[in-house]
Amino acid sequence: MSSPEPSGRPRVAIGPTTDPLLCDAVARGEAEPAPLDAADALVWAGNDPAEFPAELPASIRWVQLPSAGVEEWFAAGVIQSHPQVLWTSAAGAFSATVAEHAFAMLLAGVRALPEHLAATTWRQRDFFDKVGTLRGARVAIIGAGGIGRALIPMLAAVGATVVAVNRSGRPVHGAAETVPADRVDDVFGRVDHVVVAAPATGATRHLVGRDQLAALHTRSWVVNVARGSLVDTDALVEALRDNRIGGAGLDVTDPEPLPDGHPLWSLPNAIVTPHDSNPPSVRKPAYAEHVADNVRRFVRGEDLVAEIDPEAGY
Repeated sequence: MSSPEPSGRPRVAIGPTTDPLLCDAVARGEAEPAPLDAADALVWAGNDPAEFPAELPASIRWVQLPSAGVEEWFAAGVIQSHPQVLWTSAAGAFSATVAEHAFAMLLAGVRALPEHLAATTWRQRDFFDKVGTLRGARVAIIGAGGIGRALIPMLAAVGATVVAVNRSGRPVHGAAETVPADRVDDVFGRVDHVVVAAPATGATRHLVGRDQLAALHTRSWVVNVARGSLVDTDALVEALRDNRIGGAGLDVTDPEPLPDGHPLWSLPNAIVTPHDSNPPSVRKPAYAEHVADNVRRFVRGEDLVAEIDPEAGY
């Protein structure tokens, strides 16, 4: 990416409407807010790809998107329609909050809290064989990017070790082992629990299916904080009903929203939260910080955070 012109500060538009937090972020990044037709970059705050402009001014060199997952933007053809533009996602901006949610669901599941909370009588002996611990457990993090890196110290604090899975296989700090994505199937049979945090692409659809669930232990928990499509819902329901795994914690589902009456709502070994691991109360300030950092990098001609790879799809 070429450095910005020395004649003045780069100009950054905000859409689809002006947002005070993002205006402040642009200013803190040492750029100047501007209308779209006079801007060098565009910071987008809308979540609906259909609202994105069909045409961009030739001056736009960079577009910042507000979500960590960008599959909907690819599906709508938005990114492919503007190949001349450098795109960035919000990947990493919300990592700590989502990792905290994943950790809470995993710990709750291992400690049998869903069944405890549903109990209406003293059933101590019933839980002797159900309550476990994360101390000494091996936890696979599939898609060990920003969320995974934030989750590792949380797991380490309770004595668990991590097997990280990423695309390259390059070592992830704090993980006992890092495995490349093309060997992910080898991981399921030698870990206690699995956290799914990978991007949603054609290659990751049903990454956790019948074979992978069958390789887990009967006390294993699967936590998904990525996208619902990464887990085969039908296979998961079967495994939960038959108690072939310990349980599942799902902040995302397929389909989503999860319909009323779906089996996952009533299974005692399932925790379902309505995709709220990153609520607006924390998402907006976190996105603003991400924007400020990337605007600052854009001004200085540095590499931007969370650049999207059009060929990889994320």
